[in-house]
Amino acid sequence: MPTAPTPPPELRETLPDRRPTVQEVEDEGDLFQRAYESFDEPELRAGQPCRSSRVNTILEEWREKQQAVGESEYSPFVGEDEWELAQWLSKNVSQTATDEFLKLSMVSVKNELSFHNNRAFLQKIDALPTGPGWSCEIMSVVGNVKDEDGNLLTEDLELWMRDPVECIQQLMGNPLFKEHMVYAPERAYTSAKGTTRVLDEMWTGNWWWEIQKRLPPGACVSGIILSSDKTKLSNFQGDKTAWPVYLTIGNISKEIRRQPSKHATVLVGYLPVSKLTCFSDNTRSLEGYRVFHKAMAKILEPLISTGKNGVEVVCSDGWKRLVFPILAAYVADYPEQCLIACCKQNRCPVCRVSPNERGNLVASLLRDETETLKMLEEHRLRKESAQFEADGIHEVYEPFWKQLPHTNIFQCFTPDLLHQVYKGVFKDHLVSWCEKLIGVTELDARFKAMGVFPGLRLFRKGISTVSQWTGTEYKEMMRIFMGVMAGAVKPQVLTVVKAVIDFIYHAELQLHTSITLAALQRALEIFHENKDILIKLKVRQHFNIPKLHNIQHYVDFIWALGSPDGYNTESPKRLHIDFAKKAYRASNKRDYTEQMTLWLQRQEAVALRRSYIGWLETERASPPPDSESPASDSSDSEDDVSDSESSIPAMLSPAVSYAVAKRPAHVALTVGHLQDKYGALDIVPALTAFIKSRSTKAPSILPSIHDRFDVYNQLTLRLPPNLYLSDKIHTVRIRAVPEIVRTGVRRATSPAVFDTALITVSSCTVSLNVYLANISTGPRPAQIRAIFRLPRQFGNFPHPLAYVEWFTTPRMDSSVGMYTTHRSRRHGARNAAVVSVDDIVSECHLMGKCGSSIDSAWTCHNVLESATNFYINPYISLDFFIRHTIY
Repeated sequence: MPTAPTPPPELRETLPDRRPTVQEVEDEGDLFQRAYESFDEPELRAGQPCRSSRVNTILEEWREKQQAVGESEYSPFVGEDEWELAQWLSKNVSQTATDEFLKLSMVSVKNELSFHNNRAFLQKIDALPTGPGWSCEIMSVVGNVKDEDGNLLTEDLELWMRDPVECIQQLMGNPLFKEHMVYAPERAYTSAKGTTRVLDEMWTGNWWWEIQKRLPPGACVSGIILSSDKTKLSNFQGDKTAWPVYLTIGNISKEIRRQPSKHATVLVGYLPVSKLTCFSDNTRSLEGYRVFHKAMAKILEPLISTGKNGVEVVCSDGWKRLVFPILAAYVADYPEQCLIACCKQNRCPVCRVSPNERGNLVASLLRDETETLKMLEEHRLRKESAQFEADGIHEVYEPFWKQLPHTNIFQCFTPDLLHQVYKGVFKDHLVSWCEKLIGVTELDARFKAMGVFPGLRLFRKGISTVSQWTGTEYKEMMRIFMGVMAGAVKPQVLTVVKAVIDFIYHAELQLHTSITLAALQRALEIFHENKDILIKLKVRQHFNIPKLHNIQHYVDFIWALGSPDGYNTESPKRLHIDFAKKAYRASNKRDYTEQMTLWLQRQEAVALRRSYIGWLETERASPPPDSESPASDSSDSEDDVSDSESSIPAMLSPAVSYAVAKRPAHVALTVGHLQDKYGALDIVPALTAFIKSRSTKAPSILPSIHDRFDVYNQLTLRLPPNLYLSDKIHTVRIRAVPEIVRTGVRRATSPAVFDTALITVSSCTVSLNVYLANISTGPRPAQIRAIFRLPRQFGNFPHPLAYVEWFTTPRMDSSVGMYTTHRSRRHGARNAAVVSVDDIVSECHLMGKCGSSIDSAWTCHNVLESATNFYINPYISLDFFIRHTIY
């Protein structure tokens, strides 16, 4: 294999290096410091340039060509206005409607456009640079069914494809991905000591590290991520379907890959879709396997030579590298995983576990690519093998992955959170088991009685009436499922429920460490240790469930390729909208695949030009390298945030902040109004105690029933970033809104909403992780009854205040694994207080605690008033859950 030359010492100092070998990162709000280990030995350097000088990127070449001929960035369109119109027409208007629009008198007369009909418009679109071109190859299939003349039936299938290597070059060379592109593997740790490993992106996993060792020094690995999935094109008539194949690379950060608007995932082919009527019923399924592999082999054929020898690519930073495109991951649902692995659907596509052992937590031998190919060749030569039948292999003698270098297809399958976890293990199995145990009516009643909370989906009619489930519904149901089942089933069953939910919550983290992976594995072990209770209760007879077995491989997959959120099957389903459904609707529904590829190529051309214009604007706005940007004025106010008006943020601590509306929603409310409508019965004595506690001397004026208050409807908390979940600030709303009665409208009454939150009991702010580590001395739950400003006559207090009703110090209920609490009372009345809003730590969802049957009077609006005891819901936010788990 060719060797990428080592750059001279004087050049190495100027080479772009995204991360040093060991670097301490101490960003404010991080849960840990981060250190990196990379290929630092000269003989093992990875991702180094193979030329001694930088070259122009593709966008820089476009700029030079336009400057050479004196064109504007909007060419071939005349000016920015015409370009904006072209974007709008290409995105929203069909070809027929474009002709009609351009013929309108106000368009054709008042606007001097350079195109006056759809044909001229498309000619200009076709003049724009675009990505790799499309080609069509006819695959002739000879069946085993004869026609009336005795001849074997044949069928011609169309395979539309584009060169995957050119697509990879386009992705790696896009300067817009420069800040999100990595060329070498890394091992990340939570500290410089290297005791706790961090796994999130593909380049932090073991796969890239191992592949790098097989390649020549200086080589750059491009980890290919493929995904394919059939989708329907017609909704109400016909049976038109498409089978797109998508490609992206692990060099680009997963946050960018997940955004369709970034165009970091490209379409490389449409697989042929046919019913294969030229084959008999008993052979049609097998022949479908073979057609799929033959088509995929043709699409991926260019990857064979480039995977062995590499290809020089101009990367997004302008340096040429010797890139080795290697298949790393294949995102697919379970049936398609079996199709790719050439195995039957009652087998595991990853390991050789027996069908009768899939319900047990057993370690099975992994499928081996070399051994599988050997068994296929022996079967083709009529050499019978007991292992061939035991492994459930289909007779696909030429699988598409046979010639791909450095690829073990059985280790390319990634966790499928949508189908295997949300829909499979949770909804299809765990929820159905619970329905059998407590009945559908009781389960619905418990969902209906779940309290209102900001951002929480309410199942006001239960779950039995929901006909169309999506990933969002699965997640929303899972957030409250522990509270729904608590008390309704035996403790051992509840342990099974909690183990499944804990596993799912850990699996969907965007960042993993060796600690979270140990917790993930432990949750799986707890499930298997307690699952037999469902057999004793006659809910299940066995657990030989394919999706239940597949999750056993999640820990290994994460160690190899990083966190599962970078490979979720929800991404290709979203891409179907842009690359299949919209393209089909733009065709005339006849020979539609060719029209779809042409339409997509034009859409890609518009997107590339849009990216180019945006890049030019960024280049013009960026200061020269030797100049310094003017320092921002720290006194400038931030953007205001509110549901109805702008807000003024007030810092609570370096980690937490809050925001309230610039102007209160209600002005000069009386004490009587607060008592009647808000339930702030003891606001006068509570405010008196607050003022005395904050004063160094006896106050001259104390509150009375004659005072008036300016009241807010809500406040917004900005919680610090949690790297396990996101590197962005997390915001939550806390509301205190009384009942609103309207007349003459459809919804006459809006029920009162008084949310609950965690509040510090002392003047100092205690972080949430300290609270969960030592809950007896940390914040306590409280219901927020009113958010108001202290009247001026009592002084100038910097923060708004909140009238709250306390709950007791939470205690752990070991039978359910959740904290319990109840309302705090003093002298028979609710224990109330006035606190500063800067003492509010986080949101807190309380779920009513009930026995085997729920009180029929409970509703989502009155459960906080009707229930006596409550559970603190640890699943309402992943932030709360992960801090609870880690600390």
